[in-house]
Amino acid sequence: MSFFALGVNHQTASVELREQVAFNPEKLSVLLAEQSQHPELNDMVVVSTCNRTEIYAMSDNVDMVLNWLAQKNGVNVKQLQNHVYRYENAQAVTHLMRVASGLDSLMLGEPQILGQVKTALSLAKEAHTVSPNLNRIFEYAFYAAKRVRSETAVGSHAVSMGYAVAQLAIQVFSKPEKLTVMIVAAGEMNSLVAKHLAEMGVGKVIICNRTRARAESLAQEIAHRVDVEIIEFDQLAANLHRADVISSCTGSLHQVIHFADVKAALKKRRYQQMLLVDLAVPRDIDAKVEKLDGVYLYGVDDLQSVIEENLAQRRQAAVEAEVMVNQLATELVTQQKVNLAGDTIHAYRDYGEQLREEELAHAMQRIAKGDLAVEVLVDLSHRLTQKLLHPTSIVLREVAKAEDPSCFEMVQHTLHEVMLKRRKPKH
Repeated sequence: MSFFALGVNHQTASVELREQVAFNPEKLSVLLAEQSQHPELNDMVVVSTCNRTEIYAMSDNVDMVLNWLAQKNGVNVKQLQNHVYRYENAQAVTHLMRVASGLDSLMLGEPQILGQVKTALSLAKEAHTVSPNLNRIFEYAFYAAKRVRSETAVGSHAVSMGYAVAQLAIQVFSKPEKLTVMIVAAGEMNSLVAKHLAEMGVGKVIICNRTRARAESLAQEIAHRVDVEIIEFDQLAANLHRADVISSCTGSLHQVIHFADVKAALKKRRYQQMLLVDLAVPRDIDAKVEKLDGVYLYGVDDLQSVIEENLAQRRQAAVEAEVMVNQLATELVTQQKVNLAGDTIHAYRDYGEQLREEELAHAMQRIAKGDLAVEVLVDLSHRLTQKLLHPTSIVLREVAKAEDPSCFEMVQHTLHEVMLKRRKPKH
């Protein structure tokens, strides 16, 4: 039984095709539950995100999995074949570890994928399509991802605008729990800023938006983490002094935060420093505010240069992470081989024990009939040795016949080492 990964991602398929083969959780739960009754394909996990749909499975029939993926999504299998990648055993383990670690993501090192893979495993477990062996591989992949995150810098630098703003705020102000943040316009970009800052533990978020409904929607998303207040857009200038950090991204054609308003806010704050971030194009904030003492102003271009530098650092760290993942994948595959050998060794020991019991019973019968004990013991040792060594001799002959001589050489060397240790005198 092989472990393999099969799927499409942002590197191999267009967004249109990825949409066609994507599964939502409800549909996937039903399909996996049905598949759990299938005798040939009932041990698999499906990871489906906006950038990838992948199947990880224990099976000897990869084509069956490909057909299943195509059929369940109404896609022509021949069309899908042109965009699918396949990995088996060691390569599949390495791929899963790279995915879980964020090394295969569109945004290098992004942390969300690990949670998505964990959710996929949980969904498969609920549908009873995860064997202990498959579960062991996934748990080891999670361990690898944790090692990559904690021992390399592949995820430690901001590479999105929202996260960059949040990290910038923490750098300027050492105690996030005391910060008040003002979000001017609650669009997609600023919503990410608010969420990142809420996760980092700021004290309060003030949302200023033209439509109250959108502000309330964002407030509901972050209220479980941070104190939230909503103000009307015409109250913006009057409340600037309350904010330590202001992030603005309105999409307006005109400036919404003026020099005079920031100057007045600074005076009310008794000139405590302020961080203003302008994510809008055209700009929301008067560029002259940068001349005010105690004001830090960052625009899109400033942040973009920081992101590019951070991304370069992530790429450098990814080299180290790739080496780590390859080593951990090799360790897992080796351990699986050892476990497989352990089953064979256990079976062989049972076989030896059975032989011992048979020969002992035979010897006891002879002694009961009056045969000399010495003769019986000599015969017992000879018969038992011959029977125990017979399977080993057969294996050695078969290995010697193999096309690859290195296998026999390895076995021969190991046996010689064992015999040499046995012959060494004990002190």
